[in-house]
Amino acid sequence: MRYLLDANTFVEAKNRYYNMTVCPAYWEWILQKYGSNDVASISMIADELKRGDDELASWVRSHPGLFEAVDDESTQACFVNIVEFVASEAHRMKVGAVEDFLSGADPWLIAQAMATSATVVTHERHHADVVKKFLIPNVCDAFGVAWMNTFDLLYKLEARFVLPGG
Repeated sequence: MRYLLDANTFVEAKNRYYNMTVCPAYWEWILQKYGSNDVASISMIADELKRGDDELASWVRSHPGLFEAVDDESTQACFVNIVEFVASEAHRMKVGAVEDFLSGADPWLIAQAMATSATVVTHERHHADVVKKFLIPNVCDAFGVAWMNTFDLLYKLEARFVLPGG
């Protein structure tokens, strides 16, 4: 099983619980799991993260392989299905929600997960009645795409951040 990381998994980790200086093991773990083909992300997520002028943007620039292209036919076809679904739901959403969702990386992340049978990793939560914006878990559920949060991923892949001698 492969896991595709949403931008918020990187940002939340950096800003809160796995600061790059305090817990470098988390960031090494991501690279290790990428090396074993367990985790990845997509190029549009990298583009979002590189807009910053911080250590995360530098880290993303230093590890371009972690962020896969989405130009393959299968991902493109899945993206079309997502566009059609989102458009069909526009009537119940806030004005501009469709455009906001489709202009970002989220639909491409879901499309890549659909095309490769991967699980999306995000900190967004499912809210059936949301009308402000399209949420990754809601769209994933509509297509039968698995999703989870970072902590579930760490547990599933048995991550251990242990101090030397610990």
